[in-house]
Amino acid sequence: EVQLVESGGGLVQAGGSLRLSCAASGFTFDDYAIGWFRQAPGKEREGVSCISSGDVDTYYADSVKGRFTISSDNAKNTVYLQMNSLKPEDTAVYYCAASGFCSGSYVYFGSWGRGTQVTVSS
Repeated sequence: EVQLVESGGGLVQAGGSLRLSCAASGFTFDDYAIGWFRQAPGKEREGVSCISSGDVDTYYADSVKGRFTISSDNAKNTVYLQMNSLKPEDTAVYYCAASGFCSGSYVYFGSWGRGTQVTVSS
């Protein structure tokens, strides 16, 4: 069974940091790209970052470039999203998902996790 489990969310003040984790199981981790997405209340789900299989390619939304860093630990089948200099507009539920290739569009991704809440206070 394919499973993706997010963790690491929480409440942080503006300017603070969080590290999200996405633990994968049930598929060959090395063969897939893993993407991070977020969805705020009343807004569409948006692509935040992605890392391709073999860490060959990465994607960052313009809104997070220079603040967020994606990385992968293939030995642990886990992808991390280090989020620094957080802003109130980063508040959302963050999801990870798997795809055959990196993209900022959620339509190419399946096997979604349940999400982890990130709240940034001003």
